[in-house]
Amino acid sequence: MKVKRAMSKNVVSVSVPGNREKALTLMRQENRSVLPVIKEGTNKLVGLLARSDLIGNPDEDQIAMLMSRDLVTVSPDDDIEEAARRMIDNQVRRVPVVNDDEELVGIITSFDLVSQALANLDISSPVEEYMITTVPTTWTGTPLNVAFETMNQFGLKSVLALNDQAKLAGILTETDFIAESEIKSHRSEHSSTVGTEGDKWSWDSTSVLYIEKNLLIFADKLVKDVAVDKVETANTKTKVTDCAKKMKSLHIEQIPVTGVDGELVGLVRASDLIKALI
Repeated sequence: MKVKRAMSKNVVSVSVPGNREKALTLMRQENRSVLPVIKEGTNKLVGLLARSDLIGNPDEDQIAMLMSRDLVTVSPDDDIEEAARRMIDNQVRRVPVVNDDEELVGIITSFDLVSQALANLDISSPVEEYMITTVPTTWTGTPLNVAFETMNQFGLKSVLALNDQAKLAGILTETDFIAESEIKSHRSEHSSTVGTEGDKWSWDSTSVLYIEKNLLIFADKLVKDVAVDKVETANTKTKVTDCAKKMKSLHIEQIPVTGVDGELVGLVRASDLIKALI
């Protein structure tokens, strides 16, 4: 199968010059976590802007300074195995599709590969061969800002919520956190006093420095108030194809994996499953 058969052609993009508010509004309206960036007035791809770029740099306003310029791309005529290989090698979940003139013509994601290819193949390997076992978890009573930091420490896009019995009770994704947050300006005052040593008649002088920073502020909620509580799971022996079909039908990109006794043992993501293609 060629990339052009699996890619999304109706790509939501943002242009430069542009600002943070424009990009964030578009992400929320279109429910996107990453936007290709094109040069204004053209369709030439110049970068990628992710939600994590906005979160990690709350003081920067210009898209040109926030976006990633280190682009991994594919051609419409590349095989999907090549797209999967580039995603895996570069640890990304999506790759822009460009023509010979470096113009954006589509985008292909790990979910596209799962839903368009893996779900239609017969791969009987169990998901335990592809799942990750180091997964961020948090208590359902944890404040959102603490849960977000837990997720960030793992460098993942989701965190699993456990109840009082340490059983899986929900899942929170980066999208859920963004929906419950806003950027607020915070001003702090720093002062220092300078005097002339040994001169009792001298006046002390005080210098004041005002520092204004933008901070990501979360709603005053707990994990249980926001987490999706109807969590689909797979077990360690679930076939890759069956897992892919479940992701496709539910339109989800990650599924917690449980052991024979129902205990949480890992997480399998679309970006993990595509390894079965190569």
